[in-house]
Amino acid sequence: MQLYDFPKAPNPRRINIFLAEKGIDIPRVTVDLMQRQQLTPEYRAKNPACDVPMLELDDGTCISQIRGIQRYFEETHPDPPLLGSSPVQKACVEMWDHLAAMNGLSAVADAFRNTTPGFADRAVVGPHGYAQIPELAERGKTRLQNFFVDFDQRLADNEYVAGDFYSVADITTLVTCDFAGWIKASIPDNCPHLKAWYGRVSQRPAVLANA
Repeated sequence: MQLYDFPKAPNPRRINIFLAEKGIDIPRVTVDLMQRQQLTPEYRAKNPACDVPMLELDDGTCISQIRGIQRYFEETHPDPPLLGSSPVQKACVEMWDHLAAMNGLSAVADAFRNTTPGFADRAVVGPHGYAQIPELAERGKTRLQNFFVDFDQRLADNEYVAGDFYSVADITTLVTCDFAGWIKASIPDNCPHLKAWYGRVSQRPAVLANA
């Protein structure tokens, strides 16, 4: 078993924090996204989606999407549970993790990938090339500010994003807040609950080990 990784990127970091929280250590293979190694024929044969992270099992099975990798390790290493324990918790984690990824992480990605010169023909992750659209970058910045406010409201009455327990929804939200720094954005002062939550979760050992 081995994990194809590029630790600097947000999505690999989500998995690395997840694995650290569970105390799982597996061999890594670096896929240098800056050198576009994810587009080589050898990697594409294992992962047609041409993204990272990707988990390759001992039997050759390759799992490339965040939720797929998380699901595999949650099933094989259930403690501590990071996808929720009860049906209600699992549903809440799914909901809030999706909202964090859709309204936060993807917003930053739109702003970053549609303005950074190195992504002139790679504005969307995956096997196909797409041109940059500057308007999407501006919309992404607006969406990010709304994400900050929305999640600040959520955390006004909840210790963690999905409720009173730590989960992958917190990991995705944390990584989004850090990824925002790539476009020179940060949690605004009018979001005190989000700031306080960030101060707590950013000090978790698994996060510090994957800063």
